[in-house]
Amino acid sequence: MSNLSKNKSIRMHIKVNGIVQGVGFRPFIYRIAHKYGLSGWVQNTSGNVAIEIQGSQTNVDSFMNALKNESPPVSRIQGISTEIIPVNNDTGFRIIESKAEEGAYQPISADIATCNQCLAEILDPSDRRYLYPFTNCTNCGPRFTIIKDIPYDRPLTTMQPFKMCDRCQAEYDDPLNRRFHAQPNACPVCGPHLQLTDSKGIAIDCDNILKRAAELILEGNIFAVKGLGGFQFACDATNYDTVAKLRLRKRRPGKPFALMMPDLEEIEKHCLVKDAEKKLLLSAEAPIVLLKKRDDNSEIALNIAENNLYLGVMLPPTPLHHILMRYVAKPLVMTSGNLSEEPICKDNNEALARLNGIADYFILHNRDIYSRYDDSVYLVANKQAHAVRRARGYAPSALVLPFEAKQILACGAEEKNTFCVTRDKYAFLSQHIGDMDNAETLDHYEDTIGLYKHLFRINPEIIAYDLHPEYRATKYALEYAAKNNLKAVGVQHHHAHIVSCMVENNVQTPVIGVAFDGTGYGADDNLWGGEFLLSDYEGFERLAHFEYVPMPGGAAAIRKPYRMALGYIYTLLEAQTDIGSLPILGQIADTELNTLKRQIDLKLNCPLTSSAGRLFDAVSAIIGICGEACYEAQAAIDLEMAATKNDNDAGKETYPFEIDDNNGVSVIRLQNLIKYIIRDVNNNIAVPIIADRFHQTMARIIAETCKLLAEKTKIKTIALSGGVFQNRLLSELAVNILEKDGFTVLTHRILPCNDGGIALGQAVAAHFNK
Repeated sequence: MSNLSKNKSIRMHIKVNGIVQGVGFRPFIYRIAHKYGLSGWVQNTSGNVAIEIQGSQTNVDSFMNALKNESPPVSRIQGISTEIIPVNNDTGFRIIESKAEEGAYQPISADIATCNQCLAEILDPSDRRYLYPFTNCTNCGPRFTIIKDIPYDRPLTTMQPFKMCDRCQAEYDDPLNRRFHAQPNACPVCGPHLQLTDSKGIAIDCDNILKRAAELILEGNIFAVKGLGGFQFACDATNYDTVAKLRLRKRRPGKPFALMMPDLEEIEKHCLVKDAEKKLLLSAEAPIVLLKKRDDNSEIALNIAENNLYLGVMLPPTPLHHILMRYVAKPLVMTSGNLSEEPICKDNNEALARLNGIADYFILHNRDIYSRYDDSVYLVANKQAHAVRRARGYAPSALVLPFEAKQILACGAEEKNTFCVTRDKYAFLSQHIGDMDNAETLDHYEDTIGLYKHLFRINPEIIAYDLHPEYRATKYALEYAAKNNLKAVGVQHHHAHIVSCMVENNVQTPVIGVAFDGTGYGADDNLWGGEFLLSDYEGFERLAHFEYVPMPGGAAAIRKPYRMALGYIYTLLEAQTDIGSLPILGQIADTELNTLKRQIDLKLNCPLTSSAGRLFDAVSAIIGICGEACYEAQAAIDLEMAATKNDNDAGKETYPFEIDDNNGVSVIRLQNLIKYIIRDVNNNIAVPIIADRFHQTMARIIAETCKLLAEKTKIKTIALSGGVFQNRLLSELAVNILEKDGFTVLTHRILPCNDGGIALGQAVAAHFNK
């Protein structure tokens, strides 16, 4: 191109899609347009950011290069389209008024942790936002939790009641200010404020609410704190008695509590922090990260995470938390503000009613939360970050699909529920909803589905659901489909698991899916969970599974793993097997043993299961670790913790197992595995060694079965999914062995491998359903 051509003026219309609103995108465009001397405008619409620029070809090229490579750190550009249009007499560059477009939509930013610039302001006594707990800018602060509609402008958020003062308005109007069009912009003069109350909601007068709250926390009181997406309970994490009091009041006897610490230096006093974990802690998403405890003495109370080698720790995500942590200057319990299994509270009156009797004091504020939002949880395994719970900081960020999707609502599973809506190339997986076993969670679920349908302008044409007829999400899906005369597609639980893993890894060719799970309703009406599936988006073939055993009492066997242990022993071994020497089973009264034995013999309320999760439960009980679980998966988690403690080479051995062919389906036989574990217990082999051997065996079962199936199918790609793979030890062992054997291994990173991720798989399977 000649210099003459390069200097000729051109005008370009640009549309940018992705997370490009509420993240400082228009100020960024304004700055680079000025930098390259371009005229034109930028505008938020319901569907994208629209831009027109006019100038020399050289400067337009420079602008486009900056647009693609220098965009704000929390933006996510997912598409840019350009069109050359006629030049006009435009002069200067301006930001024009947002435009609503019927039916248009766009991805929405998640909430973002406080940026360093805002943190510096709230800690600077000379700054007008000194110690102001609602400080934010375009680089940080609330987004999803305050938005009612798009385009993302203040009147469509819960900040609408707060009229900006002159100084905030000047910042908001200045394109060169980092608070330019920061919709939650506020200061002590014009923004939201805190209130401190006692347990009855009676206001407590004091000069500095967070300083007074810190004093009361250090005296042993429990606080309910209105955070970004809902209430949290906060108390002194070094005070054993206070933690015990919170457990009693919250009805949460054993499940570990999450912690908040003021800074990385404090975290490193209590935990070993690897680079990948540090990166997560310091990220804009600021999730809870599961970190290994230090071996040396820590002042963290033992009842925070008893028998667990890990602590769930986060850094302060908001100015409120930063200020409170600086006054407290020690680790705090920071856990969901709810009774166990209920959704977190989000409104002041709701919290005062529902949390009455748990919290001694409340920190309230007058900025409404539009959508509940739990903290996200991550762990690092195989040097990679893996989601355990996806919420604050991550949802509802869109996942880009490798195809154009129909408009689908996938309703998810019963536990750790999330749902998913799709349209175009996007899948919007909801934030963590929770376990669907009470009316409050179902209300939260229905409200949030309504919000997603509205925000993303989705009118579902297909409803996807789990096959389990008793899941509340399944009943909701079928009722919704019938009421609206829509197609309903049932998707097998573990097929959904594997498809979600395939989509996350952008794999569209068939895989061997290993779905190790607690329970999921199988195509033969039994409870599956130790499955090897030949899977693609459209369907699956069950190639192999663990042999069936009874679950005495059904769900009761999940709460009481010793029942599962008896199910294995009485089914696979001789009925006269002596269990008297086993540490937990030997303590069961003869009357109960006889009842359970009769129940198994007569097949009374004994659903059959092939679940890998239940096998972990049974082994945990057989070797004396956990006979009754006080929270979900406790027996398996305690078994993993025991195995992780073993550094003895004897633990690297494996137990025997067999793989039989049953009419073309491989069945993994466990009789010898159970028999040899009992032998080891009777020979007084240390528990960590037995636990380690079991984990080594499970990894070997995965590898041997995959090798067998690869010979049949000629497929060398393995997808690992299901809640059992939250077990770091098993996951690392399985991945390492499979990769050494020449397989390509797919795992979850963005989505949880547990039931929190399967709605995406349901949606994709439903899309391809014929």
